Amino acid sequence: MLDEKSSVKEQSSSTQVQPVSDVVWYDPDKESIWTRIGISGESFKRAPGPVYRKEDTLNGRTHDEHRHDMEREVPLLPEKLKNRHLQMIAVGGSIGTGLFIGTGGALATGGPAGVLIAWILMGFMLFNTCQAMGEMSIMYPVSGGFYNLSNRFLDKSWGFAMGWNYVLQWAVVLPLEITAAAGTVEFWRDDINPAVWITVFMLFIFVVTLFGTIAFGEEEFWSSCLKLFVVVLFIFISLVMVCGGGPSDGEYSNYVGGRYWNNPGAFANGFKGVCGVFVTAAFSFAGTEVVGIAATESANPRKRMPKAIKMTFWRITIIYIVSLIFIGLLIPYNDELLGGSGARHSPFVIVMTRAGLGGLAHLINVTILVAIMSIGVSSVYAGSRTLHALGEQGYAPKIFAYVDKAGRPLWATVFICAFAPIAYVVLSSNGGTVFDWLLALSGLSTLFTWASINLAHIRFRRAWAVQGHSVDEIPFQAALGVPGSWSGFILIVLVLIAQFYIALFPIGGSPDPEAFFKSYLAFPVVVFFYIAGFVWKRETPKRAHEIDLVTGRKVWDTAEELNEERARLRQRPLYVRLYTKFF
Repeated sequence: MLDEKSSVKEQSSSTQVQPVSDVVWYDPDKESIWTRIGISGESFKRAPGPVYRKEDTLNGRTHDEHRHDMEREVPLLPEKLKNRHLQMIAVGGSIGTGLFIGTGGALATGGPAGVLIAWILMGFMLFNTCQAMGEMSIMYPVSGGFYNLSNRFLDKSWGFAMGWNYVLQWAVVLPLEITAAAGTVEFWRDDINPAVWITVFMLFIFVVTLFGTIAFGEEEFWSSCLKLFVVVLFIFISLVMVCGGGPSDGEYSNYVGGRYWNNPGAFANGFKGVCGVFVTAAFSFAGTEVVGIAATESANPRKRMPKAIKMTFWRITIIYIVSLIFIGLLIPYNDELLGGSGARHSPFVIVMTRAGLGGLAHLINVTILVAIMSIGVSSVYAGSRTLHALGEQGYAPKIFAYVDKAGRPLWATVFICAFAPIAYVVLSSNGGTVFDWLLALSGLSTLFTWASINLAHIRFRRAWAVQGHSVDEIPFQAALGVPGSWSGFILIVLVLIAQFYIALFPIGGSPDPEAFFKSYLAFPVVVFFYIAGFVWKRETPKRAHEIDLVTGRKVWDTAEELNEERARLRQRPLYVRLYTKFF
């Protein structure tokens, strides 16, 4: 009997998780500075192991029972992004042509009221999406961001589809942004062959990419600072001009008020017009989810991610909604310059030019150029990190899991950069047609991404409850919880229906099969990837009690510990509590 008991005891102890010592850790600080910044020959060699900072990963705790899992799942990508990088990526990272140029076409299609309705609804949806992503990213800051969360909480086939759809989205956006940048320069010089500017901007993106994550972080920080400065400046100047305080030689020297809401009116094309601008609104917010991917490469995401996620609310409210209010007040929706694709057709440029503030029009055009290049750099970053995660998970060739000593997913980055020369296609006679189809590939991709984030959050909360966990164990909780994710998902479905309606019955035209497929091409692409993933892996969605809630988890505080922390916050002064809640 004693032997039996001791045998059981030995078996039990042998199954306990023990800290391992066979993991080869890599300390990049021991390399030369040239290797760390990625410009030496040595920097391109494979990193011999994961970079591990125990104080960040464990938040200062020493849970031996969880250390084995943590060590085994630490990603190879080092934690190079700082707090200021994450904050600015969240606030200004996705501000680009969607806001500066796309809002002009949206105003012509939907009118000032239609634009506001679309952006407010999409902003509410995005707020809930970012809150859900923040909650999961803090608990599971795993490589690949939202793709990995879809893979875990929804379905591996759907995760495969979302991962490759996201990679394809950014691979296509890269040459589109390079071409847009070349077109923006025509605001000043239209006598230079666009191939020159395409080459210059492509090399710029390659150089920033060469320096890796830290260069991406710095580029995003400073470009976001410029974008935020110019948008806030535009808001203040627009307020003065709406009140009639513009220069005497401009169009806004007399009170404007709500003149253009009365004539030509608040809505351009009625209900159809409102439906027609939803996708433009979604496109203007595209890239917001990149902050979830960046969380993997930032130290202590538990502390830094909540601040970044909260800043999304202020970006939606101040940068987008307030800007659109003034654009609708200062430009009638039937203005002949609205709806074009160049910088001259930007409502921001139109307002400054007509106000007689030519210098500010040039500043805004410079900002548009910087914004376009920023999105180009983000394309390489987001696409390569997602492809790297696909390689790690076995959903892409293993070569894409290669990480060099500078912390770059080298071959994944090369793969995305290889799409950049497609920008030269615009020089051919059929270049416009090719780019229309490329744009169609990425048109609805962002909506599928956001829908997946909301559904993943709903499934995560369900699995969390079924497996006996309390919501109090979650350090950062989505503001509106599961109902917020459901509302976000339903809004996305409604937008997809609206886009289908407009694609089938276009505004001011008859049904056109080519136009329909250009509007909805992303849908069959996602379906194709889903079927391919299912045929390859042959796996079905897991039930709530089967979902893995352990692997990749980085927060192991108990509900009691987190509630004590919340209780301490409630005892602090009101201004501290308000600041913590909103910032």
